[in-house]
Amino acid sequence: ICHFTQRRSTLSFPKICNVFWRFHHTSISHLFSCSKTVSDEKYQDPFQLGRKDLKNLYEDIKKELLVSTAELKEMCDYYFDGKGKAFRPMIVVLMARACNIHHNNSREVQASQRSVAIIAEMIHTASLVHDDVIDDANSRRGKMTVNQIWGERKAVLAGDFILSAASVALARIGNTAIISVLTQVIEDLVRGEFLQLGCKENENERFAHYLEKTFKKTASLIANSCKAVSILGCPDPKVHEIAYQYGKNVGIAFQLIDDVLDFTSCADHLGKPTAADLKLGLATGPVLFACQQFPEMNAMIMRRFSKPGDIERARKYVLQSDGVQQTTYLAQRYCHEATREISKLRPSPEREALIQLTEMVLTRDK
Repeated sequence: ICHFTQRRSTLSFPKICNVFWRFHHTSISHLFSCSKTVSDEKYQDPFQLGRKDLKNLYEDIKKELLVSTAELKEMCDYYFDGKGKAFRPMIVVLMARACNIHHNNSREVQASQRSVAIIAEMIHTASLVHDDVIDDANSRRGKMTVNQIWGERKAVLAGDFILSAASVALARIGNTAIISVLTQVIEDLVRGEFLQLGCKENENERFAHYLEKTFKKTASLIANSCKAVSILGCPDPKVHEIAYQYGKNVGIAFQLIDDVLDFTSCADHLGKPTAADLKLGLATGPVLFACQQFPEMNAMIMRRFSKPGDIERARKYVLQSDGVQQTTYLAQRYCHEATREISKLRPSPEREALIQLTEMVLTRDK
């Protein structure tokens, strides 16, 4: 099914999701009263606004990856080809400017803040290289994966090398608080991968497990990168928390929509195979919501969709249920929370662009 029309329906929000909100000590009572922030700043396209600070981003990353081995250089250059949207670095530079303006009305991004954007993209890419090895993936962003071309061993080493270069760039910033914040990302990525390898029998635990994994594997990088640039730009701990909460909520919403697209988008459009998560034995949001309407999916989840026909049946159940809509609705709630947090900063074009970005996360189709 290449095009999915969301039907209008009243979506109940099951108790299992509240587990995660308690887990993150976040009150959800205000989310339903949250309205889009109104300001006199005109609509800002985040990609246009962040473009100036992201110019030569990939060239600068390649400078960090100077290597003597031709093959290793070729592998690194393969992913840093400049064709990505640079979604994470863009959030980081917009957050940097929003925090700088909030603090002292400075509209410039500091060199150290831009370095955080570069490091975030390097950590993210290293994690993709390693993920593709773990998942034995054959395509990423519409082209063959590093592990398919160069083999698993060399792919692991390439991922390690990118991560080590990111660590060197991080040390060069010379700020222990920033080092602490960004090394937390690397720890979370590993812990998230271990969480993904596990499975919970209890339904309530299963959803909390899924959302914790989502935070660690996807949202932690965005949350902590946003926090890092806020520390560099503003001494107020309240601003650091705003930046962190915005990044956390946008990051979780981003992954929830990613999990929806795995069921609703065409493989050609997405740049990777659809139903990929089911093939990996993973029960994402749409599956866990569908399980409430089709309890027979529980057994499939526990055996990680390993029996013949499991993947096709699970996909059919998801599309027959309101799992896709429920997951989309949950993503909307996270985006509302992100908007509520960032709205605490002084109005600026960058703040409005970050609010606009939450809409783009929800409406993206790849």
